Amino acid sequence: MKVSTGWLTDYISLEGVTAEELADKITTAGIEIDGVERRNKGLSGIVTGYVKSKEKHPDADKLNVCIVDAGQGEDLQIVCGAKNVAAGQKVPVALVGAKLPGLEIKKAKLRGVLSQGMICSAKELGLNDKLLPKELQEGILVLPENTEVGQDITKVLGLNDEILEFDLTPNRSDCLSMIGAAYEVSAILGRDLNLPDPAAELVEAGGTAADSISVKIEDEAFCSHYAVRYISGVKPAPSPLWIQNRLMAAGVRPINNIVDITNYVMLEYGQPLHAFDGDQVEGGVLGVRFAREGEVLTTLDGQERKLEPQMLVIADGGKAVALAGVMGGLATEVTGETVNIVLESAKFDGGTVRKTSRQLGLRSEASLRFEKQVDPKAVIPALNRAAALIARYAGGSVHEGIVQAGSDAVPDKILTLSLEKLNNYLGTELSLLEVKTLFGRLRFKCGDVAQGVVEVQVPSRRGDISYDVDLIEEIARLYGYDNIPTTLIEGVTTPGALTRKQSVRRELRRMLALGGYQEVMGYSFIQPEQSKLFPAFSEGSLPVKLAMPMSEERSVLRTSLLPQLLDIALYNTNRRQSDLALFEIGNVFFTDEEQLTRQPRELPVLGLLLSGSRTAKQWNMTAEPVDFFDLKGALESVFAYLGLTGRVVYEGDAPQDYHPGRSASIYLLEEDGRTRIGTMGQLHPELQRKLDLEDTYVAELLLQPLYDSARISLQYSELQRFPGMERDIAVVVDSAVPAGNLLTSIRENGGTLLQNVQVFDVYTGGKMESGKKSVAISLLYRHTEHTLTDEEVSEVHEKVVAALQQTFGAELRK
Repeated sequence: MKVSTGWLTDYISLEGVTAEELADKITTAGIEIDGVERRNKGLSGIVTGYVKSKEKHPDADKLNVCIVDAGQGEDLQIVCGAKNVAAGQKVPVALVGAKLPGLEIKKAKLRGVLSQGMICSAKELGLNDKLLPKELQEGILVLPENTEVGQDITKVLGLNDEILEFDLTPNRSDCLSMIGAAYEVSAILGRDLNLPDPAAELVEAGGTAADSISVKIEDEAFCSHYAVRYISGVKPAPSPLWIQNRLMAAGVRPINNIVDITNYVMLEYGQPLHAFDGDQVEGGVLGVRFAREGEVLTTLDGQERKLEPQMLVIADGGKAVALAGVMGGLATEVTGETVNIVLESAKFDGGTVRKTSRQLGLRSEASLRFEKQVDPKAVIPALNRAAALIARYAGGSVHEGIVQAGSDAVPDKILTLSLEKLNNYLGTELSLLEVKTLFGRLRFKCGDVAQGVVEVQVPSRRGDISYDVDLIEEIARLYGYDNIPTTLIEGVTTPGALTRKQSVRRELRRMLALGGYQEVMGYSFIQPEQSKLFPAFSEGSLPVKLAMPMSEERSVLRTSLLPQLLDIALYNTNRRQSDLALFEIGNVFFTDEEQLTRQPRELPVLGLLLSGSRTAKQWNMTAEPVDFFDLKGALESVFAYLGLTGRVVYEGDAPQDYHPGRSASIYLLEEDGRTRIGTMGQLHPELQRKLDLEDTYVAELLLQPLYDSARISLQYSELQRFPGMERDIAVVVDSAVPAGNLLTSIRENGGTLLQNVQVFDVYTGGKMESGKKSVAISLLYRHTEHTLTDEEVSEVHEKVVAALQQTFGAELRK
């Protein structure tokens, strides 16, 4: 919001306060001022002049020789090249010695003809010519005929003005108007306000408004108040220069006196208005309703808009004539031929206006104010103020009475505030008198209701105040944040620390990154078909559907990290980056409801992806592609780092969408059984072909069991003082028996003496019986207190072998 200090002085004295000082005070009180702009860009020595005559330059086709009365006692001869210069015009004249932005005027001869100054354009005066009427945007600036000759141009154009740029937060809609800004400045400076009295200024004449127009509201939930005045005999023309100057200072382009006055009052009161050509309103009726299916409206910008049924419109007896709160229609536009107007002021629902504005991509100063909920009690005062100005500057007769539907009745908002609570919150010792004085500066009515308790009536313009803490904030900012004493923090302090989950997650990230994996972040929203890929972590659960998805490709919450990892891999592969080692730590989502009535389940998950080569091709080695065991090695490193060695087993059960012979489910062994915590392996060949990927290996782990079971504190043990004893065995078992099951059985029966066990060879084919395989296993036994004897080791070893024979039908291979 651009606030003109010159305009502000109509309501409050700014004597003794510079624009910079005022900006600092307003910023300190809670509304940030982005900057102070001076409209005068360094002009001096420029006055208004009257072009008495214009003749062609004798030696130049594009130059004119003008005789100009600039109020200097004698006429000036000025050579001008503007196409629109003409005798009888009032124009800005830069005298010899005048200064313009980047230019100083001197006497000169142009093609042999003396020029005693310069006739100026708007751009040369430092004005934004885009804010001028279109006919004045090119060539010299033509001033109104009644402009006095010889006047300083800075006074004529209101250039001795300074503009404060209010950077308003959404809750401070009260300052989207000059009067609202005046209330704020009055409270900050503690000075009196002098506001206009529209009812006293207005003189009604002519007939009765109700004889010419009627109004109705279809649904008062979306338009609580709609009011119009009928004004006849208007004469559209350029508005007075002072109105134009103030509009341009606020960044609004003047159009004609009718439209300019509605814009002026909107800036003054914050209440948007609209003027209809009364003779173009069919049936003499205006109604507020929703658009009909297939209805079309051409707005003032000349664009044809296809309306939707949820859009609020203003309609006459046959058609929509305006988008309520957004923009008027071209069919009822005020033009140079307009004689009678219907002036509208209303309170539209902000949410409905915002939806219409966003859907059509059409934002206006009016929609901005309705979206932020303007003062509901400003509807009638703004209407009367505009009608009075139109009668004065457009020659109209305001018909008697206001035609309206709905009501501007707003219940009083009364809040109570305890002085003790206020001082406790702020750490101050304000007295009741001081608090009442500050509320008086805000123009909040205030009275006592009990000892140390005040009752405050909040004006309707301050919709941002709803609770007593809002009142405390008002007192704090007016009292001055710098005046609030500094208080040391009291209370028990505790050292900061990561939670167990945070520690494990951070260590996982660190370890995988150091291991050559790159962390990625996929979308939480995926395609519905992707939610069917890979085994679900939650049996019988459904994907969570979004109520308002961005697109069909992002319409459900992910149930697995792997689809997004595959999308990222495909994106990189298509850009010739095929050697990938990726990981993501994120959440997946499930529900057991078709229509959500409660929060969906959210599970933390780790996803891994490997593809391409393990090592790059070099002169002395060939590229080695990654395989199943590279991925398994990464997982083993994770489990070892978390202290879960020996507690994780792999079962080759061909999970969904994995290669049937190169995949496994992962289980965590617990005291009461085992828990499935993830899957790993190569993608199924059909899925790889569908995605156009080379051999790709993925894994996915539930993190909650790892959070619960991980050993995140360092565990130290003494160095072994006694030698161990190794025993190797080779057992023949059915080919279907997983080696992991053999190792689990050995660990369970090896007791405390068994320190380590690992497979070092698997043999099939040759002389081996069909359907059988030989698994060679190395076992290491050690005692922490003494050197083992053969008898001690043999006793345990025989127990291990017997368990293998009994459980798996294993035979020792000789």
